[in-house]
Amino acid sequence: MSKIKRSISMYSLQDQYARGKMNLEDIFQYLNELNAGLELISDQMIKGTPDPSEEYLAEWDRLVSVYRPTLVCNDVFINTCLYKNRTLTLKESTDLLIKEIKLTSRLGFPMLRMVSNTPAGIIEPALPYAIENNVILTLEIHAGMSFDDPLTQDYIEVMKKLNSPYVGLTVDTGIFCKRHPRVSTNYFRELGTNEEVIQYIDRIFASGTDPKRYFAKKAVDGDKFPEDLKKLIKNNNDLEYALFSTGYEMSDYHILDEYIPYIKHIHGKIYEMTEEGVEYSISYDEIIDYLTKAGYEGYISTEYEGNRFTLPDHPIKDKENVYAHQMMMKKYLGE
Repeated sequence: MSKIKRSISMYSLQDQYARGKMNLEDIFQYLNELNAGLELISDQMIKGTPDPSEEYLAEWDRLVSVYRPTLVCNDVFINTCLYKNRTLTLKESTDLLIKEIKLTSRLGFPMLRMVSNTPAGIIEPALPYAIENNVILTLEIHAGMSFDDPLTQDYIEVMKKLNSPYVGLTVDTGIFCKRHPRVSTNYFRELGTNEEVIQYIDRIFASGTDPKRYFAKKAVDGDKFPEDLKKLIKNNNDLEYALFSTGYEMSDYHILDEYIPYIKHIHGKIYEMTEEGVEYSISYDEIIDYLTKAGYEGYISTEYEGNRFTLPDHPIKDKENVYAHQMMMKKYLGE
């Protein structure tokens, strides 16, 4: 039986929370019903982050005391684009990360996930605060900004240099898509994306690679797209579909081999759980088998992202998809 554990990212329930369908207490109850750990988006669900009021912290403490959740990870965003005319300096970004570290510790989380475009230069100066507060810093390896991205490479260089148990990686399984998410296709088709562009992208996946790699190989003279695709693009929806398709990667699982010692957490991306109880684009049986054999014993945190592709006048099936993904993981983990 695998030693991998299950959790749920609150990103999955953002619509429930934002529309007032579920408050934090409802979410804590929901997680307990599924016997899953909690991954928080504090920027989204803790008012005043990274400096919430004592009143808000007291309510958090009450919920933790009553429901006793397994606190897995806090996702934070070092928003370097707070101002219209400039990005944050490294010192400003470092100071913000230090605040997030302290809040993560105060909330009771052992780990902090940084968004993919976090500047690598802030990690070393923030590390003493991570150690002092016993918080592991991880960068998300996300499709579209995977291991070959320059910003990711900068972070990995720092991570390897520091060689600290407090610096590691959160891997998003969107880097292992076998095909383009069907919910995205249907959404863009409804907007008017022409079928030729849709079929072009599908053929790339069917050939055993992904659009990001294919475009890099086939495009010329610094263009984003190959010439034959450019001829098919007739409107802005076609253009957006082609651009967004590069956010789904088809990496080999063994791309993780050298990074296994650094992987602290996994985001279990889902776009659409099918009636058969599997994710349409991502083969979780293969991923869990690979991770188990590689010795990974951390959490896989369900992260539902199909919400953004919900068609007009259709309900967002977030809880249904999260539940199905958790049941699928229980099966593959041998629970």
